[in-house]
Amino acid sequence: MFKKLLLAVATLIATMGFAFAQVDVNKADAAALDSVKGIGPAKTKAIMEERKKGDFKDWADLEKRVKGIGEKNAVKLSQAGLVVNGKPLDGAPAATAPTAKADKATDKAAAKADKAAAKAAKADKAAAASTPAAPPAK
Repeated sequence: MFKKLLLAVATLIATMGFAFAQVDVNKADAAALDSVKGIGPAKTKAIMEERKKGDFKDWADLEKRVKGIGEKNAVKLSQAGLVVNGKPLDGAPAATAPTAKADKATDKAAAKADKAAAKAAKADKAAAASTPAAPPAK
């Protein structure tokens, strides 16, 4: 039980790191584009269709060719980890690491895991104590 809980916490922590990976609009497949916050199936399809006509040169080219990606949206997408030719949008804040809120959630999950492990150990100890001892061999 404890191992499963520990595995779940480790998986949660690992997936938090993937959320901040950079996705290049010219190289990414549809699944990778969908993973960027702010890009859904419709925008992914529009990006893939425009990309068939040629790679995006820069952010201005992306904004001009893909309907629904304007100046404000480009800033949000850049912050979420989208890049064009390996470059984030100029002037946009860089993609951020997990926030203190995410760290707090991780700490809370770890504390819960520790509490569950302690409860399981206590239950095992109680079960062992309540089992009658075998009579001594003669």
